Amino acid sequence: MFGLGVPELMVILVIALVIFGPSKLPQIGSGLGKAIRDFKKGVTGGEDDEANNKDAKKENSKDLPR
Repeated sequence: MFGLGVPELMVILVIALVIFGPSKLPQIGSGLGKAIRDFKKGVTGGEDDEANNKDAKKENSKDLPR
């Protein structure tokens, strides 16, 4: 994975700890995880989103009074 081993990851973690402090690291990790998850959904789920939107429109149209 990009030529990063355990020692390199440990150095990056220590630098991040020094820069951001221990209280901010969980928030940064959570935000980064959400961003990566949303990016993957955007790249791979484009077709799925269109199908889900069509299904949602069908369900909403059933709820409307006629």
